[in-house]
Amino acid sequence: MAGLDLPLDAGRQMLRDSVQRFLADKERVGWADLTALGLGGVTIPEAAGGFGGGAVETALLMAELGPALAGADWLSHAAATWLVGRLAPGHAALGVLAEGRQRAALVCPATAAAMPIVEAADGGWRLRGLATLVAGAAEADLFVVADPQAVLLVAADPDRVEQRHRIMLDGSVTADLGFASDPAEVEALAGGEAARAATEIGADMVLAARCGEAVGLMRRMIDDTTVYMGQRRQFGVPIGSFQALRHRCADMQLALMKAAALTELAVLSVDGDEAERAAAVGAACVEVQDAVRIVGEGAVQIHGAMGLTEELALGSRFKRALGIAAAMGPQATHLARFAEAAA
Repeated sequence: MAGLDLPLDAGRQMLRDSVQRFLADKERVGWADLTALGLGGVTIPEAAGGFGGGAVETALLMAELGPALAGADWLSHAAATWLVGRLAPGHAALGVLAEGRQRAALVCPATAAAMPIVEAADGGWRLRGLATLVAGAAEADLFVVADPQAVLLVAADPDRVEQRHRIMLDGSVTADLGFASDPAEVEALAGGEAARAATEIGADMVLAARCGEAVGLMRRMIDDTTVYMGQRRQFGVPIGSFQALRHRCADMQLALMKAAALTELAVLSVDGDEAERAAAVGAACVEVQDAVRIVGEGAVQIHGAMGLTEELALGSRFKRALGIAAAMGPQATHLARFAEAAA
């Protein structure tokens, strides 16, 4: 069953099918595998050598890449290049990014636990301070720093950007970035109101795509649990015949269906009205955070002692789903945003 029920044209269908075929016999893939498929240019304009995709394409692929634990770094690159393509569609860097010869990472409130300081200086912008736990930044060649004051493009030069890599509980790698860049060392892509709007839409695209990744992970956890219930036997019968476990699976499936429906709405709202987008993304984040625990804990319990061991991929997928839920931030923030937007 597909991870997300989103509008599919011929191009999107081909893109998703190619990724599904590639992942069919692989548990994990690396960046080189993804660029060999051409995924480096999914969100880059066609004129710059990319696929010309947006939020829908990104979410569709994240739902497929999630179970293979291959989505974290790719999402940061996809969101960063999407933002550059919107603000500077003819930028010279887009060509090498589309080919996968370089990687980009988006530094914004949705991808970092803390943001650096952006301040006007000498007719340009100065960037200083720390960005912490930045998703996808560990191997990036370019950083797109999206701040309400300005959207800046910064090269990952060790003389200008200090990096400290961190391996997270779910196995993904983030980076703490220390910036000390003068105006001559950063390129401004937008400022003022354009920067504020770009920062908000970029962050919402990341959140919606992460919801898509979580939906893909939960669907795989439920599928694996259903198979296991038909194989594991107790008292001479498959445990899938036990009514209590069947009810538990029904609860897991219901949680997934609600999370998937709101995720689809959030993805489709990314390019829409600002208030509508805020309400849809906020609602999706809340529902996904709840569903991750219902589905993950149920799958682990039904698998018994093996649920959190290295023996099964389930444990790694549950950890990644929990990591996604944590990276979305406090649930109260999303609830407040939804309430404000829906008022």
